[in-house]
Amino acid sequence: MQAGKKPTEQAIATDWERVKREAAQDAPIAFDPAGEPYDPNDPQAVAAFWDAATVKRGRGRPVVAVKRPTLNMRVDADVLDAFKATGPGWQTRINALLRDAVKRGLAKA
Repeated sequence: MQAGKKPTEQAIATDWERVKREAAQDAPIAFDPAGEPYDPNDPQAVAAFWDAATVKRGRGRPVVAVKRPTLNMRVDADVLDAFKATGPGWQTRINALLRDAVKRGLAKA
């Protein structure tokens, strides 16, 4: 990785001359029927594979049946800092503590 650059900002070292040379040769692509879904040298097999392909849901959290509402509330800065210091998932841990308080009767549901 280059100094001072994030991983996503790295220069990609693609040998374009090699790519162009190999494309110009128009040689068959190596195919292993035991481990690959279709023969890339057979246009009908390629078309059939992509016609049957499905697109998976994009990035992000999985879809849930009941979406939790967004909450805006004010808390003391030291309390928020303490939860954030516990690392990722701090909001889930706050929710678990509030749920436990409801179960114990400390807050009425």
